[in-house]
Amino acid sequence: MTGPTRERDPGLQPERTRLAWRRTTLSSTVAAVLATKTALHGRSVAGVVACAVCCALWLGFLALAHRRIRVLAAAGTDGPPALTPRHATAATLCTIALAVCAAALVF
Repeated sequence: MTGPTRERDPGLQPERTRLAWRRTTLSSTVAAVLATKTALHGRSVAGVVACAVCCALWLGFLALAHRRIRVLAAAGTDGPPALTPRHATAATLCTIALAVCAAALVF
C-alpha cells in the first residue's frame, strides 16, 4: 500500500529559478561596480578598458537574465520552456568573463 500522493505545485520551480537569476544578476552587478571602483581608483588606460569590458559583459548578462525572468513569469500551467543552449552558453560566458575581468582588475 502506498501513502497519499501530494500534487506538485508547478509554480515553485519557476519561482526558485527566477530568484536564482535575480541573485546571479545581483552578484554580477556587485562585481561590475567593484571593478568600476577599482578601475577609477587606479586611473590607468588598461583599467578603464577592463572596466568598460566588465560593464559591457554586465549589460549582456542583465539582458539575458531579464529575458529569462520574463519567460519564466509568463509561463503557463505547462511550465516554462527550457533554456536554449545558445542562451545558456551566452549567460555562462558573460558570467565567467565578468569574473575574470573583475579579478584582473584586483590583481
